[in-house]
Amino acid sequence: MRTRILLVTAAVVTMSGLMMAQKPKSKKEVDAVLAVQNATTADARIAAVDNLISNFADTEFKSWALTQAAHAEQAKGDSAKAEVYAEQAIKADPKSYEAMLLLAGDVASHTREFDLDKDDKLARATKLADEGMKLAAVAPKPNPQIPDAQWDGVKKDNVADGHKALGLVALVQKKYDVAVDEFHKAVYDAASPDPSDRVRLASALIDSGKPDDAEAELAKIQADPKAADAVKRFATSEQARAEKVKAAKK
Repeated sequence: MRTRILLVTAAVVTMSGLMMAQKPKSKKEVDAVLAVQNATTADARIAAVDNLISNFADTEFKSWALTQAAHAEQAKGDSAKAEVYAEQAIKADPKSYEAMLLLAGDVASHTREFDLDKDDKLARATKLADEGMKLAAVAPKPNPQIPDAQWDGVKKDNVADGHKALGLVALVQKKYDVAVDEFHKAVYDAASPDPSDRVRLASALIDSGKPDDAEAELAKIQADPKAADAVKRFATSEQARAEKVKAAKK
């Protein structure tokens, strides 16, 4: 997972590198927004978001805060609640591309081959990813003080999340070549590649019959100091799978 940065002042919020010029209407609202920003656990952040929304129903930070709650629920592994918060964020701001991309990825990652509503779920995830990427790619810099290079990196990472979601959709559809292409974009077009996306790319390469290419990606994961131990363990298991595929071809 990419590192997400929060920075809140009385007039500016930064989340996932995304800065939104907003104006709290009172010091109490500023404090409530700061509570979201300063929360050190997922549960604390969710509670802070609920408090902000409950006490300041018309806050300009509503969509932003709900998106943070969605991220927190996702971190806890509660997909259902993450999706509820993301839906609310989009309702509060129909152009909330971060919420769209989060929701697209979550829906796609929890859709299974034999779900009766599989096609509807995948179509929804695809629509959300496509719309979210389009909005993210042209998102205007909200603060002239943000360096152009930094803002470009933010946009690239958000678009990469959309490609990840489309890659997950392709995996469920067993369109492995499409999955390879989408995950490749998620890794190589991102400013800060997520090691987990590189594992997904390697897995798709194995499934598409390209174990040698997969091994090259897996080696990069093992050499990445930013990759979590869990990611490296999964990469090790995928290395074993790549070797089995290679052996079967001999």
